[in-house]
This record gives sequence, structure tokens and C-alpha cells, in this order.
Amino acid sequence: MTWAFVSGGLVGLGVFLLIRMFVKPAPNVLSTIARIDAGRTGYTSAATASAAGEKVLGGVDRARETLGRRLEAEANARGWAFGRLRRDLAVMNQPFATMLATKVFFALGALIFIPLVLYGASVIGLPAPGATPAVVTLAAMAFAFFLPDLALRQEAEERRRDFRHVVGSFLDLVAMNLAGGRGLPEALMTASTIGDHWAMARIRQALANARLIGITPWDAMARLGDDLGVEELRDLASALALAGDEGAKIRASLLARAASLRRKELADVEGKAGERSQSMLVAQLVMCAAFMLFLGYPAGAAILGS
Repeated sequence: MTWAFVSGGLVGLGVFLLIRMFVKPAPNVLSTIARIDAGRTGYTSAATASAAGEKVLGGVDRARETLGRRLEAEANARGWAFGRLRRDLAVMNQPFATMLATKVFFALGALIFIPLVLYGASVIGLPAPGATPAVVTLAAMAFAFFLPDLALRQEAEERRRDFRHVVGSFLDLVAMNLAGGRGLPEALMTASTIGDHWAMARIRQALANARLIGITPWDAMARLGDDLGVEELRDLASALALAGDEGAKIRASLLARAASLRRKELADVEGKAGERSQSMLVAQLVMCAAFMLFLGYPAGAAILGS
């Protein structure tokens, strides 16, 4: 009886969510702003765009693409921001719709796989009592739904560290251009044209877009920092705004910021090296303990047996 109630509740919840998915929500200010923000696309290289245009989608890819667009439209219509997820995807230069579809597919995969495993266990004589199958299935679905977020977050943090390293070099280049007599906007654009690294390309695109839409370069840098979740870029934009609006001397400040970023990066590298050294020490101690146990076990077994 309990299993029937739980199954009926899950089916009813699924039907309710399905109906809610196809009910068009009433537009409001929040959903309008979210839809406008979602229209701001991130950097996509020409090679990536060409490959995407020439790719022939298979059945699964086409279904994921369709489902992702549908989920993204629903999220934008309801004003769901997904700020952290969007920032991580912007750093990785991945589409939001594809990520949503992947999360849903992972959850559906758990919904199919876990009951099959539990059924196989019951066939061989290991049945799950009561509502355990439902609880285990729901827990597996929740874990599978958030599993892509965990992997994405780790990769995004690595890309942000890479971006911070490029920002330090970018500051040095801007200071060199300022020392050569260029103005601040020209120095920023000239420095961004040196190198084809993806982070430099994002900075270059942000500065180019600033000219097109009529905003200052430091405002474009601040927007890029907000989109990518890079605090150092927002701090740099504040310093550049002070220099551009009030004429403050910026060259020494940029050099100091670049040196500060390098010191911070060096401290992070040293901290990680220390953590790995501690991990290696613990592993060695465990191996030594296991080896001593291996050597002493026969003697101990003989003493206890006698």
C-alpha cells in the first residue's frame, strides 16, 4: 500500500510538472529582464561557429538541442536567472540550453537505470523493503541532475585561474602602451590585440563591442567581469573608470595590480604544492603501515594460534 501511494505521488508530480512546462506564464518585469540578459551571447570563435554550422545533428543530439532550447525559453520566461551556472558556462564558452538538456538527460538516465538495478537485485533475492526504491531513485536523480554542475564548476575555476594569469600580463601591456604615450582607451585596445589566447580574445571582443554600443572600455571590462565571475576584472574596471573619469595616474597602479596578481597566483601555486605534498606524505604513511602489518601478521597469527 505504501509503495502504491509513493508511486501515485511521483506520477502525479511528473504530470503536474509536465503541465506546468507547457503553460505559458504571464509576462512580468523579472522575466523580461531575464530574457534580455539571456540574449547576450558570449564569445564564440569563427572556427567554433563554422564547425557548429557544418555539424549534422544525430537523433540524440537533435533531441538534446530541441529540449535545451525549450527549457531555456521556459527558464527565461519565468525569470529564473541561474546566475552561477551562466557564469560558469560563459567562462567555458558553452551554451546554456545544452547544459540544461544534459542535466535533464542525466536525471532521466538515473530514473531508468536505478529501477532496473533494483529490479535485478530483487530477482536474485535481494529485494528492497518498503519505499526504499522510490527514495533511492529520487536521490539518484537529484545527484545525477547536479552532477554536471560539479564537473563544470571545477573546470570553470581552472579557466578563471588561467584568465587571472592573462589579466596580469594584460595589465603590463597596458602600462607599457601608456608609457609610450597612448591614451587609456587606445592602450587597452592595443594591448588586447597581442596574443590569441582565449582570455585575451574575450577582452578584445568586449572592448570592440564597447565601441559599437557606445559605452566606455572600463564599463565593458566590468560587464565582462560580471559575466565571467572574475573579481579581479571588476576591480580593474573600477580603477580604469577612476583614471578615465577623474584623470588619476593609472600606470603605476596597473603595474602594482599586475604584481599583486602574480604574487597571489604564486601563493596559490605554493599552497596547492603544499597540499599535494601532505597528500603524498599520508599515502606513504598508509603504505608503510600496510607493509608493517603484512610483515607482522604471520608472527601475530602464529602467536595467537599457539
